[in-house]
Formats: sequence, structure tokens, C-alpha cells
Amino acid sequence: MQMNLTRRFFLRAALFVLLGGSSAAVLFVSGDAIQAHGSTGRNLLQAKQHCPINFQFMNYTIITSKCKGPQYAANPCCSAFKEFACPYADQLNVLTNDCSFVMFSYINQYGKYPAGLFSSECKDGKEGLNCTAYISKPDNSTSSSSARMYGSFLPLVSAVSGFVMANLLHCI
Repeated sequence: MQMNLTRRFFLRAALFVLLGGSSAAVLFVSGDAIQAHGSTGRNLLQAKQHCPINFQFMNYTIITSKCKGPQYAANPCCSAFKEFACPYADQLNVLTNDCSFVMFSYINQYGKYPAGLFSSECKDGKEGLNCTAYISKPDNSTSSSSARMYGSFLPLVSAVSGFVMANLLHCI
């Protein structure tokens, strides 16, 4: 009986850790997500999933008001890009969807930026762009602040879901 209880406890703990850690908030936009998006013939065989984020009607003045040519200074351009993109880092980092392609299409449509501007100028490290300051910072804009709000609840939601799953397995 004691062995069975110990086994159940460790199973619950393992599930809690696995499920809780799997949906923690993303704090980086990966380097792959900000690379230039040219078309290649190989992509025809690798169809991407549709992006769940509607980038069409977002407010791009965050970027276009701060990142201006002809010089395109790295500091204002990169901070504006992070302010816009970091709340969506979890979806932009998924290379099987078309989120980064769609987002950059609209950024370039509204800002008329040179190809590869953000991927060549904005580098924080091997993980990609560090979004730590941009995810926790409060914002007055509705779309990005709501994304940040949901991002801050992810660890709590994942912990609760892990606990619920562990208890459901206990009942089986």
C-alpha cells in the first residue's frame, strides 16, 4: 500500500513539472523567427500552418513612429520591434506556422523597410531577441497589454492544469 502511494505521488509530481514547465511564458523571439523571409522552392513541400494571430489590423505605429529611414538606427528600430513583437513571441517562435512571415509582411507594407533590416540590426544573443523587459512592462495599448496579461498567467494556468491532470490520473 505504501509503495503504491509513493508511486502515485511521484507520478503526480512528474506530471505537474512536465505540464507546468511546458507552457511557461516565452521570453525570447528566436533568431529563426526574425530572419529574412524569402521564398524558396523547398517551402512548397513544407506547407505552414495558418497563424492564429491576426496581424492585419494591428497598430504598426509602434514601429513606424520610432524606426525611420534613411539611417534606420539600430537602437530605436530594435526597441520598437521588440515592443511590437515580444508579446507574440510564443507564436513567432513556432517555425511550423506562418506567423513571422505574416507579421513581417505587414511591417514591411506599413513601414517600407529594407529587406532583412530587423534580422541584421537586432541581435541580443544566441537565443534571439531578449523580450524580458517587454513582456512584463505594462502598456496602454489594448492588443499588446492583453497579450502580456495572458502571458503572465501562463505559469499559473499550467500549474493548475498540471495539478488537475495529476488528480484525474489518480481517479483512474
